[in-house]
Amino acid sequence: MVGVAALLVVAACSDDKKTTSTSSTGAPAASKPTITIGIQDFGESEILADIYQQGLEAKGFTVKTQKLGGFRDLEVQAFDGGTINFAPEYAASMLEFLNGKKGEASSDVDATVSKLGTQLDTKGLAAFKVTDAVDTNAFVMKKAKADSLGIKSLSDLATKGANLKIGAPADCATNPFCLPGLKSKYNVDLSSGFQALDTAAIVPALDADTIDIALLFSTDGRIAANNYLLLDDDKKILAADNVIPVAKKDISTNADLQSAVNAISSYITTEKLIEMNKRFDVDKEDAAVIAKDFLTQSGLI
Repeated sequence: MVGVAALLVVAACSDDKKTTSTSSTGAPAASKPTITIGIQDFGESEILADIYQQGLEAKGFTVKTQKLGGFRDLEVQAFDGGTINFAPEYAASMLEFLNGKKGEASSDVDATVSKLGTQLDTKGLAAFKVTDAVDTNAFVMKKAKADSLGIKSLSDLATKGANLKIGAPADCATNPFCLPGLKSKYNVDLSSGFQALDTAAIVPALDADTIDIALLFSTDGRIAANNYLLLDDDKKILAADNVIPVAKKDISTNADLQSAVNAISSYITTEKLIEMNKRFDVDKEDAAVIAKDFLTQSGLI
């Protein structure tokens, strides 16, 4: 998934506040760290943050959330500065951000997660169990426009996509799963028609025909709701961007936290994310309500 920068000014938080429970034998159990979850500037990140917040609170953790006002670069800064200590992330995109876009991510989720673990270690971070939910970049067009040009796949853009305008978050220009990937894999250069847009402005721009191609996420409920055509990634530009929770090392080893986080993650699937994103983006429901319904239906609260 792509992300861009914005200014973050917020007081630092730490995980030094802890709650202590008592085991069945009466002896003090391991303390539970206070969790501060970072939220990137798009709806799915907010939904996932609410899911982990409410799910962990149900297990006795004290949990806060922190909106970052931007994307992955601000999230990593917040980890470094101690403002957050937990965040829902995406395996391939996080790997490529941390490794300086070396192209190590692949469609093999196990290999991608293994390489991610090495990169996280250098930042004092660690990952929990990877989920089955995959949220990759999705290149979409209005169906009528695509049909008129005979475009069904990303390969078609090489011969039929001249002068088309693409709208995406600013880091599409350097993200290996966006413009650079289109160029290297498909020999499609859309840089001259690239418009850097805030996430919330992309769909309105597509509907208004100020752009021809929109970069959304593959779990975006508006693709189905608006009958957009999802261009086939026929040469497999996109890698294993499975949702994966990431945390500071000092809390990641907490056994209670590992158990609780992994239990929540085991229920998160691509299909459920699509459904939840539709409720958030299309039906305009509150993320906290959507998260509570998910946790309740999954038997987690």
